[in-house]
Amino acid sequence: MDNQNSYFKTTYLSDLTYIKGVGPHRAAVLKKHGLQTIQDILYYIPRKFLDRTHIMKINSVRAGDEAVIIGKVIAKGIKKNRKRNSFQVTISDGTGIMTCVWFHSISWITEKFIEGDLVAFFGKVDFYNGLKLVHPDFDLLDSGEDPINTNQIIAQYPSTAELKSMGFDSRGFRRLLRSIFLKLEEFPIDPFVGLNTGDVRLISLPDAIQSIHSPESLEKIKTAMFRLKFEEHFFFQILMALRRCVLREATGRIFDKKGEYVKRIYDRLPFTLTKAQIKVLREIHHDLKSPIQMNRLLQGDVGSGKTIVAMLTAAIIIGHNSQAAVMAPTEILAEQHFTGLKKYCDLVNINIVLLKGGITGDDRLSLLSDIKKGTAQLIIGTHALIQSDVIFKDLALIIVDEQHRFGVDQRKILIDKGYHPEVLAMTATPIPRTLAITYHGDMDVSVIDELPKGRIPIITKVVTPGRLPKVYDFIRKEVEKGRQCFVVYPLIDESEKMDLEAASSGFKKLQKDIFPKLKVGYIHGKMKSDDRDIEMQDFIKNKSNILVSTTVIEVGIDIPNAAIMVIENAERFGLAQLHQLRGRIGRGTEQSYCILVQRKKTEAGLHRLGIMEKTNDGFEIAEEDLKMRGPGEFFGTQQSGYGKSLIVNFQEDGAIIRKARQLAFNIVEKDPHLTGSPHQNIRKKFMQKYKSMLDFVNIG
Repeated sequence: MDNQNSYFKTTYLSDLTYIKGVGPHRAAVLKKHGLQTIQDILYYIPRKFLDRTHIMKINSVRAGDEAVIIGKVIAKGIKKNRKRNSFQVTISDGTGIMTCVWFHSISWITEKFIEGDLVAFFGKVDFYNGLKLVHPDFDLLDSGEDPINTNQIIAQYPSTAELKSMGFDSRGFRRLLRSIFLKLEEFPIDPFVGLNTGDVRLISLPDAIQSIHSPESLEKIKTAMFRLKFEEHFFFQILMALRRCVLREATGRIFDKKGEYVKRIYDRLPFTLTKAQIKVLREIHHDLKSPIQMNRLLQGDVGSGKTIVAMLTAAIIIGHNSQAAVMAPTEILAEQHFTGLKKYCDLVNINIVLLKGGITGDDRLSLLSDIKKGTAQLIIGTHALIQSDVIFKDLALIIVDEQHRFGVDQRKILIDKGYHPEVLAMTATPIPRTLAITYHGDMDVSVIDELPKGRIPIITKVVTPGRLPKVYDFIRKEVEKGRQCFVVYPLIDESEKMDLEAASSGFKKLQKDIFPKLKVGYIHGKMKSDDRDIEMQDFIKNKSNILVSTTVIEVGIDIPNAAIMVIENAERFGLAQLHQLRGRIGRGTEQSYCILVQRKKTEAGLHRLGIMEKTNDGFEIAEEDLKMRGPGEFFGTQQSGYGKSLIVNFQEDGAIIRKARQLAFNIVEKDPHLTGSPHQNIRKKFMQKYKSMLDFVNIG
């Protein structure tokens, strides 16, 4: 009964089902799109705004104008044409005549008008055989009702075909919101009421919500946007601050001595560490000497030398008679880590093991026994590490490679296998600063921003298929000099079978028709690991000249003699993936070349490939990638639902994020449980709107 009575008072928590004009059926569709309560609708931010405050007369408009025209329908009908039919409405406002034209959805539009109707039309004016509005928006004006679209700044809302079928296009959302505002008795909690926000000036939440949905001016939209953006960034930074607080409260362990392993590995390195690597190692050692659990993100562009940093970090832990584990997202990357780290472990007799899904029977039981007894000191693995029968004797360091490929729960399971283990996350995907302090705001960040000495920048060229004969001639000449070449085919999930067939037929053509005198190898992710290992070893030992591959070589492969990479259908790859693939070459002392074969021209594809030609800088590429794809897709996952935001923009919001972060961290530092009187609204709002994200705080 109480629940029913609550709907007689319309509050921000009221179910949309009970709003006039919605009902159970339409409410079910809204719920599918994450819109269940009035609060959800109030935070459903318009995707853009149309300024229709200036009504124009027909005799004053010119081609190219964005115009609002109000006129009477004086004629209508379908105009037949050899190519396509159109529906036309002729209007007059007393100063002139104009035609409105529709080429699509004609059957829907023909019934909308009758002669004599007074209508407001909005659109861009064209001129051919007279002034025309093509596919204009419109409002039928009724003398007894104020129009909700005309002579105002109009909010345009995101929608889908399903929502539109229920009447929830932009116009439908505006009607729904107008109905809500007429009855709403209680707005959502304003977390900043009574709070000292320093130099950040914020309008009230009710004012912001009203202004964003029913704006009176462009200036009010700007002020409202700032307020709503700030709130969203603030709560994500509250999450980061709480997460950091939990980690710092944990009783960590002290690993103060570098130990003999580190000294012996360092003395035998065949190269000199860069200044950036040394700086990062000092930051890591500072963490290990502290009783506060390390929670550090190591960023380094492809080929910057993260592997040796990981090895020396693990050597410190192992020198204290504890274990270290490296978790990689794919078997091929885990295998590559195992191979790359084993050469250092063998120098100092560290027992390194590889645990992956394909190991079964007695081999697996023996491995699990070594891990449990502690005789396995450095354990490399995939998701296999988090299985329940994997028990460590003393897991004190976890290195998670490309951590954005793992879910929060997966990382938590591995962390829980140790006693407050130190955590080092690594990524070869350069992360723009605003994203780093948002998605990784709870972590200390180290950056290797320097490539090893002697690296020559890779030359990248975009070619069309007609240029391939010259490319193949170039490859032959380079192979004669002893160089090797990758040829990469796309492997995109939605067309995996077709892509594998293309890669397979490409391999056969290259081996039989293009390079009959050369040894061509072939690997893909569906191969048995033993077969793949044989092909990889042949390439590593230069027994094969060319390796045809799908994107399984995207990360971790380090073959200094490989100096050429050809990427087929390069327009199908994202920027980050192209940069990762290119990073498999250019690791030796010779000039390397990346050739991007463009088979289909698209605007986005041309833009991506142009960026690849222009720069080798991973951070510059990351910024461009973020602009094109958005934060959720940038990381390959919509973390905690945050990447789905309708309002935040990481290219524009850097200053807002920094201010929101400063306020959030200051508050949590003083009041970690948010129970103080000025912070209770923050706590209420967090528990009500962001509670689902608390699992992230409690990781480990």
